[in-house]
Amino acid sequence: MANVVAALCQACFGSNEEEQPPGNKYVVDPTPEENAIQRDQPEEPRGDHESQHQGQEGEGDPSYDDSLSGICTRLWELDTNRLQPGRDYEIDTQGRAKYVEKGGTPRDMARDPLFAWVDEDKVYSIPTFKAFISLLDNYSEKVGTSEEVTAEEEEENWTFLNACLETDVLREAHKYLAGKDLVPEDEEGFKHRLYDLWFKLYSRTRGRMDSSGFEHVFVGETRGRNKEVTGLHNWVQLYLEEKKGSIDYTGFKSRRTDNYDQLITIQFTWNGHVKPVGSSFIGTSPEFELALYTMCFLVGDGKDTLSLADYDVDVVTHRFGCYIGTSYPMAK
Repeated sequence: MANVVAALCQACFGSNEEEQPPGNKYVVDPTPEENAIQRDQPEEPRGDHESQHQGQEGEGDPSYDDSLSGICTRLWELDTNRLQPGRDYEIDTQGRAKYVEKGGTPRDMARDPLFAWVDEDKVYSIPTFKAFISLLDNYSEKVGTSEEVTAEEEEENWTFLNACLETDVLREAHKYLAGKDLVPEDEEGFKHRLYDLWFKLYSRTRGRMDSSGFEHVFVGETRGRNKEVTGLHNWVQLYLEEKKGSIDYTGFKSRRTDNYDQLITIQFTWNGHVKPVGSSFIGTSPEFELALYTMCFLVGDGKDTLSLADYDVDVVTHRFGCYIGTSYPMAK
């Protein structure tokens, strides 16, 4: 059965990264300090969707912004489950991290953890957060180790999506995407589209079904002799792994930051593997990040500049065949 699944995966996007055509080359989570951004070209011009599919609600309102940045700003405004710094959690960014070579050991510029405290009672009281956290132990972090999805884990995936679809954030994203004929209009069809984009397994290494968009972006992966961390762009996972002692925060990497920022660029180690530069929103809800990255994958061009309240951010998205390879924010 595994061979059949691998064959289907190969038919979609090739058995491994090396065998893909140059125009479809996937570069694992490059960062601005390590590599220039490389990405697929969109399968069709995004402008076609913009010009052919009008009639979105609010179109007649001169203040209505139908751009990708405009809809993502509305998603930010609708994110009522977002936690607030100083009230629901506190971070301590401490010192600026130093450059570390591949395979090297970073110099620790932060004596204390990144998270000083988090109101866990509030986190677990929010259905989307609770459902999201139940997914984080469903994966093997090592690229090259085949993933096995149990019936219980599959049910947890659907529970998470169902919870997200009860929020205004996902409803707004669905309305926008359906209005551009990018997803089915019915909720059930949209939910299955989300499942395929985020939870369908694919192969990053030697034809093994060892990864998915959700695992890479929200859980994180490790690979190679250089002991690299790839992905892991979610603050809840960062907090829980740091609390367990698996993550050692070594400092911030952005030009300027403070303890109230809700978008940070940092350096850390995870079970002995190094993330030289990684970025993440802080406090945002799982449904916001799911919606934002889905929007950028389906509508954007691989690197999209957005204005979210006080933050100017580039959202980088890479394809892995027909699935999400990675997506993450970068502060401008």
